[in-house]
Amino acid sequence: MAGAAHSLAAIPVMTGPSVVHELAGLRRALGGGPRLLIKRDDAIGFACGGNKVRKMALVAAAARRDGADTLITCGGRQSNHARVTAITAAHLGLRCILVLNAGADTADLPPTGNLLLDTLAGAEIRYVRTRDERDPGMAAAADDVRRRGGRPAIIPLGASTPLGAAGFVSAIDELTHQIDPPTVIVHASSSGGTQAGLVAGCILAGLPTRVVGVSADEPSASLSETVKQLLAGLPPLLGVGAGRFDAAVVEVDDHFIGDGYGVPTAASREALELALRREGFVLDHTYTAKAMAGLISRVRAGAFTSADTVLFWHTGGQPGLFA
Repeated sequence: MAGAAHSLAAIPVMTGPSVVHELAGLRRALGGGPRLLIKRDDAIGFACGGNKVRKMALVAAAARRDGADTLITCGGRQSNHARVTAITAAHLGLRCILVLNAGADTADLPPTGNLLLDTLAGAEIRYVRTRDERDPGMAAAADDVRRRGGRPAIIPLGASTPLGAAGFVSAIDELTHQIDPPTVIVHASSSGGTQAGLVAGCILAGLPTRVVGVSADEPSASLSETVKQLLAGLPPLLGVGAGRFDAAVVEVDDHFIGDGYGVPTAASREALELALRREGFVLDHTYTAKAMAGLISRVRAGAFTSADTVLFWHTGGQPGLFA
């Protein structure tokens, strides 16, 4: 059934599978334990990589098919999704409007990190004060485009729609051609699309693999519900029966959020340093360092045996480290 996801129209920005390799140095640093692997979506070559590339490849293709000339989306000042949307729009010759929430003390600061890439890609940046103002801001931007005779496509936060999630159904099929099924996949989870796709992909491939999303901001109950809603919207896209994913187990760990979205913790700082010093790859404070902290905590607590294989799915986000 994963082939149904492959049949969905996509922008050809994925030039091949992202690599999987051992984390032997990290395993030694943790004193042994399970076999540790990493799936390097951070190393995807397009738009500085990350999980949003897989989603946008499908979502932008649908927008272009529908005749859109402007992509509109939202996020925080250092949104990885906004960066990928801006670069995708530029690549396709489309306009892009980003509605970003930023405090009054930050909106006028020079652009850095993801925001610098947004501006270099030519995106129009519109600031709002709070997260709650982002959706009305996108609606207003779409009205402005229509008044000018354009055709806007509003892309929800994180491109976390059933179509965006389908990108990670295909990603699981990609993984099955690289390694035997891991015991568990650990990844950063926020808007839910990546996790929904990974869960659905494992179910369709018949894998026994658990998928653990480490929340970057949302309580486990609300994020789990978001993932379940996305799973409910996937069957028509994948050509499977309604309710195919109703019994899916959705695991969200919200113990590593700390003081909130984008705020480093002692555990996430340690995880970032261990990854860089032992393995040579870079994490970010908002998402992946907290997800890696969740993995490290589990290994240290003896949650796995030496016979288990734990795969860390690196969802990117390094530009935010330089904000």
